[in-house]
Amino acid sequence: MGAGAKSNNRAAHATLKRRIFEILEDAPPGDMTSRAADWFLVVLIITNVVAAVIETVGSIRGAYGPWFDAFEYFSVAIFTLEYLMRVWVADLHVPLASLGPSRARLRFAMQPAAVIDLLAIAPFYLALFGIGGDLRILRMFRLVRFLKLVRYSSGLRSLLAALADESRALFGAFVVMAGLALTAATLLYALEHDVQPDGFGSIPQALWWAMATLTTVGYGDVVPVTVAGKLVGGMVMLLGLMMFALPVGIVATAFAREMHKREFVVTWSMLARVPMFSDLPAGDIATVMKLLHSRKVERGIVIAHRGDPAQSMYFIMSGSVSVQLPDREVVLEEGAFFGEIALLRKSKRSATVVARETTALLELESTAFEKLLHDKPEIGKHIRAVAAERLKDHRVTPRGDIAEDEIQASE
Repeated sequence: MGAGAKSNNRAAHATLKRRIFEILEDAPPGDMTSRAADWFLVVLIITNVVAAVIETVGSIRGAYGPWFDAFEYFSVAIFTLEYLMRVWVADLHVPLASLGPSRARLRFAMQPAAVIDLLAIAPFYLALFGIGGDLRILRMFRLVRFLKLVRYSSGLRSLLAALADESRALFGAFVVMAGLALTAATLLYALEHDVQPDGFGSIPQALWWAMATLTTVGYGDVVPVTVAGKLVGGMVMLLGLMMFALPVGIVATAFAREMHKREFVVTWSMLARVPMFSDLPAGDIATVMKLLHSRKVERGIVIAHRGDPAQSMYFIMSGSVSVQLPDREVVLEEGAFFGEIALLRKSKRSATVVARETTALLELESTAFEKLLHDKPEIGKHIRAVAAERLKDHRVTPRGDIAEDEIQASE
């Protein structure tokens, strides 16, 4: 094989590797292949969890056992291929690229998401080689596949990040609750062990009552009968309502903060893509962000009519819209924006824009924008300079509000 052929093979190999990396790990906006792959894997994960649950019903397993087995073989083949491909392209991750292929793959394999991917297929191979004991117990570990959904859910990722950020506070709350349970168990042991040796004969026995009472579960199998015991029990119930709300509040606050951070980053990145905002300092972009307000549009609702006065520009937070231009129709999806020129001049809508599905938008009205330019002359000077160049550019639709480069990415 000649040098040219080897060079071509290496180029093809690199291109294939990059494409697999994009599909599985870092898809560019609007990549339908990556989106289809993600949805296929999500559906397969959910179906696997459902199958693992209903397979434990003896009558169903007896009737459809071969089908369950065939589905398991198919799923393991897909998940194994997915895992191997993710490991193969691991050295393309920016944080790992400097480590070299081997070390990057090893480092990637130790990350939580990769460990979950491995655990999702490990029970099958352990059972295949007769390792690990009871096959039925090993099959139950297939439910670990449910955790693979974390990779595809920003909400779950935010929740895990919130738990990690507040781990110290949560540990402190756990210590307080453990101390409270131990104190309650000790008091009830002292007050009730002579009267109820079966329920409060030792502090470990009394801990069962303390945990059931503090968590407000209250099974009722063990209850204090003495007056002093009932008084302590009532106080423990009230303390349980207050103390067990503490970790809930910690997690809720941290989760809300993570979601706000994520929305802030997404909004910032969309604003920074708009040509007239892209060169603004960080503080000025944050000022513009304060002018945005959210709007939710149901499927089929017209967001803008062609020919109407253009008074706002829009950023698509989720969903998609159909932009019906005079000569063609364009679909804009999450992360896109349209109507920038409406902020720069009094113009007409270039197209009719219709929501293709329930769509969350951020709207920047021209009146609020003009007030910003008036109140912040330094921002106004920069934006007017960019606007002058933009309005001369041939890529701006004549007398319209949509610039050609706003829709190029979707095409």
